[in-house]
Amino acid sequence: MQYAFSDNVSSLQPSAIREILKFTSMPGVISFAAGNPASEAFPVDHIRQISADLLQKDPLLALQYNITEGYPKLRELLKKRMEAQQCFDPLADDLITTSGAQQANELACKVLLNRGDTMLCESPSFIGSLNAFRSYGVNLVGVPMEQDGMDLNALEEALRTSRNPKLIYVIPNFQNPTGRVMSLEKRKGLYELACRYNVVILEDNPYGDLRFAGTPVPSIKSMDTEHRVIYSGTFSKILAPGLRVGYVSAPAEIISKITVCKQVSDVHSNIWAQAVCAQFLEETDMDAYLEGLREVYRHKCELMIGGMRQHFSKKIRWEEPEGGLFIWCTLPEDCDMPAFCKRAVSEYKIAVVPGNAFLVDETQPSSSIRLNFSTPPDDQIVKGIRILGDMTREMLDN
Repeated sequence: MQYAFSDNVSSLQPSAIREILKFTSMPGVISFAAGNPASEAFPVDHIRQISADLLQKDPLLALQYNITEGYPKLRELLKKRMEAQQCFDPLADDLITTSGAQQANELACKVLLNRGDTMLCESPSFIGSLNAFRSYGVNLVGVPMEQDGMDLNALEEALRTSRNPKLIYVIPNFQNPTGRVMSLEKRKGLYELACRYNVVILEDNPYGDLRFAGTPVPSIKSMDTEHRVIYSGTFSKILAPGLRVGYVSAPAEIISKITVCKQVSDVHSNIWAQAVCAQFLEETDMDAYLEGLREVYRHKCELMIGGMRQHFSKKIRWEEPEGGLFIWCTLPEDCDMPAFCKRAVSEYKIAVVPGNAFLVDETQPSSSIRLNFSTPPDDQIVKGIRILGDMTREMLDN
């Protein structure tokens, strides 16, 4: 039978990262391609204890249907925590839990954009969100990044010339894939442009709690005097991604529409997982817990960068992140980056992600690759970076 797929999905392609991850099942492959949290950071014993208590004392809570907006106890805890972080205005905002931040970002696009409307995003940007946005047939416009975030001059030009711009998508903290942090000046400038051109900002912050160097920068949401910022967060990077618990803080009118869309999508997110997150928040000194996580990622990042300094060709440049999970490397312009990535995994058994995978138009050239330091154990970081370094010197220093 010949299948006729919908316009929304017919042009979608498999995630380049997922395709590369297929190679990681090959014997001996060391993967720097994933974006998973460090396995040693999972609070396994605490989650086991919470789960056992929940199923012993209140099994129906975990096993029965609940409300779409999310487990009420978790929502209240999140509202208080986010209000303290100036990411929730109790007089104007509401909050809904989602199946990870991925669903939060997808639903924000779904409720605000019609097919053909323009969404602007950083270039490069997170491939998972880009594919979600593409699935709604929006006009996706990439805005070049500078070291401290979006090029605001290019953003304004895109806002001025694009067809019906409605939403700006940004990852201000330890951006995926570059690891960059948007400066306070850029955040203020971005918000001013959103007000001037009457568009909404989708602020995606999955990595903000993982700052292990430098000084925190106020969120864009904290500047939101006109109620035009949607803020998405997640437990995936600070607790466990398998729980699939995310959340959205946004003006109440937007949350009401997201709620309706979520009802027809999955009814509600996993209640057992939400109850685990709620109990974890209630029982844990989060400041101390997060500092422990930061130490894990600080160590792993320093280990990878130390190896890169020792083994990589001097022709490769990289950016040292202040947090998050990724290091963005740039090869010489005359280097064939896709061929580099294919050779790395096929001959050297090292998986990395090609930079063009994060572009709005993946056919555009890129000379960058993304490395992940959080997923591999320490011994694989040391070994893999040495092997990759040997490859870079062989290819680039001759």
